[in-house]
Amino acid sequence: MLDLTYDTPKPRVIAGAKHDWELVIGMEVHAQVSSNAKLFSGASTQFGAEPNSNVAFVDAAMPGMLPVINEYCIEQAVRTGLGLKAEINLKSAFDRKNYFYPDLPQGYQISQLYHPIVGEGEVLVEMGDGTARLVRVERIHMEQDAGKSIHDMDPNMSFVDLNRTGVCLMEIVSRPDIRGPEEAAAYLAKLRQILRYLGTCNGDMQSGAMRADVNVSICRVGQYEKYVETQDFAHLGTRCEIKNMNSMRFIQQAIEVEAKRQIAIVEGGGEVTQETRLFDPDKQETRSMRSKEEAHDYRYFPDPDLLPLEIEQAWVDDIAANLPELPDAKKARFIGDFGLSDYDASVLTADLDSAGYFEAVAKGRDGKTSANWVINELFGRLKKDEKDISESPVTPAQLGAIVDLIASDAISGKIAKDVFEITYTTGRDPAEIVETEGMKQVTDTGAIEAAVDEIIAANPDQVAKARENPKLAGWFVGQVMKATGGKANPKAVNQLVAAKLK
Repeated sequence: MLDLTYDTPKPRVIAGAKHDWELVIGMEVHAQVSSNAKLFSGASTQFGAEPNSNVAFVDAAMPGMLPVINEYCIEQAVRTGLGLKAEINLKSAFDRKNYFYPDLPQGYQISQLYHPIVGEGEVLVEMGDGTARLVRVERIHMEQDAGKSIHDMDPNMSFVDLNRTGVCLMEIVSRPDIRGPEEAAAYLAKLRQILRYLGTCNGDMQSGAMRADVNVSICRVGQYEKYVETQDFAHLGTRCEIKNMNSMRFIQQAIEVEAKRQIAIVEGGGEVTQETRLFDPDKQETRSMRSKEEAHDYRYFPDPDLLPLEIEQAWVDDIAANLPELPDAKKARFIGDFGLSDYDASVLTADLDSAGYFEAVAKGRDGKTSANWVINELFGRLKKDEKDISESPVTPAQLGAIVDLIASDAISGKIAKDVFEITYTTGRDPAEIVETEGMKQVTDTGAIEAAVDEIIAANPDQVAKARENPKLAGWFVGQVMKATGGKANPKAVNQLVAAKLK
């Protein structure tokens, strides 16, 4: 894909009562760093542990406890920046963001405002129709997560679980380059894919390991181009932030709802107020959560317990040298090496495990045939059974053996599906199945010709019709296949039927 050309998709336009409006969207994605320990303590990050069981003294803000930085978390942030083609800042610093919340024991959050560890990068977001949006990443900063307030265990009390407190987050902040709901979901999906390839975040949105704040604004047609030219935000509308979104579908719905709300306000003569809002998917509405705070509201100041962070370029270079092959490069290689279509390569590289499975099947075999069997037969059956590729009952070696049996004309494509089903349900070896179940394809042209002659002789009326309309020859092919139990070589049957009918 790296050497392919994509057109920029057109922005989404929403018709208001008076004017047409365009969407402008930016996203702040919170990604939990894949690490066994927290950012400033050795406490476990295991998900699903008993409440308040993964809490060190520093996480609970016990007096006199000082944070000690986790070097591996820093490495993961640098790896993420490199994967997004971003600038790595060799000098960065941590700040205290002060605010009160019941599940924030310290009364402040250690974050990075003024000197983030990662600078500007980019994400190429393909839209599946030959278009792609290049979304600029403004920065990635590290911060500690807060705990979790639980309100549904008692009618009169709330409870606090501090297991997440201090877990390392990367906040990946995009520029306002996204122009529609579908693009927003595609951007998050692509970012999630890259992080999974890098191994820096598992991308599990259900557990809260990845969630997004979505900034939505509207502008009249043509105003965005003025912003691009001048970088003056005055050309864009006032943005509102939709907080803590953890579903691709709900993100798209929330953007639609919020955009229409803003259009109604502006066309009614009002002004949009910058604020943080929550999306209610049941009522299909966004509602105000709080007015948007500015940096001074949080009383940011450098954390006095943490020295500025300085890393060496040689260390960054070593991380860069050991980066895995990323999705865009892998997709381009699959297209070039295996002759796959853009679509098939996209499906196979969507998940790292799927890509690895396909490569194991395709090694030394026809790439297109291997891709068809992985995508259509295996993925289709796994989806039906609600299984992941890691749970596949069919190993790459077994699926590769089926492809080999087809290539050698030992079995037909139709018989191969029966062999696949037996292998899937029993785990038996494909070659052994073909041999013991008598499923080997009939390639003896003499035997096939005898079957063709018999069918033709028994159906003179059908022969006359087929000679008038050659398309009816398929009926004879079907009858011969039926007579041979589906074991006759289809190519040989077609050739013999065509010759006999002439």
